[in-house]
Amino acid sequence: MGLAFRVVPPQDESPAAGIDESPLPGESPSELVQRLSRLKAEIVAATLSLSPAAVSAEDSDNHLMTVILSADTVVVLNDKILGKPDDPAEATGTLRLLRQRPHYVYSGLTVASQRPDPGLHSEKWQFITRLHQSKVWMRAYTDAEIEQYVAGGSPLDKAGAYGIQDQPFAPVARLDGCYASVMGLPLGELATALEAIKLSLPNVAPHCTGITGTPCCLLSRSG
Repeated sequence: MGLAFRVVPPQDESPAAGIDESPLPGESPSELVQRLSRLKAEIVAATLSLSPAAVSAEDSDNHLMTVILSADTVVVLNDKILGKPDDPAEATGTLRLLRQRPHYVYSGLTVASQRPDPGLHSEKWQFITRLHQSKVWMRAYTDAEIEQYVAGGSPLDKAGAYGIQDQPFAPVARLDGCYASVMGLPLGELATALEAIKLSLPNVAPHCTGITGTPCCLLSRSG
């Protein structure tokens, strides 16, 4: 989108040693990803309040503000959350479980913004949280393909043990939803959240399509 940014890992730059991403009792996957994305933003906001050197953006009224973007994504099969595999054996088992079956991918996205007031004191952080749900059908890949894919190491740091963008494995046969969201960042939801805080954006859809190589879901929303 042409926006400058820097990465602030909440587990490294805050008093918190890390974030417990376990679901709360009775918490649905959609509630989980929204809560975790908001929690990540809150921790980074507290960090930036202590260390003011942050990335600023300019809104449509030419006012500078600090913006935080955080997200969380989970893969869900039959109401069971499939996280990142602990080892190659678990990655292999997960991919076999998903083979030729549909599952859901939930992405929670939070945008936090803060504008300085005329008295040079910062206003409170404002938070916007969005949710995107995609339905994904996996193709009939073979055990030999799984073995080769897992041996490359790519599935070990991905929820559900796969990346929709990973070639040549290309595990997904069909998708109903947002390709970018399944990758981990729903650009359509991000665009609407940034527009809500009056951040000037280019036409997002062609940028998204250029990155993913697939038609952006914003194109279908606009008809």
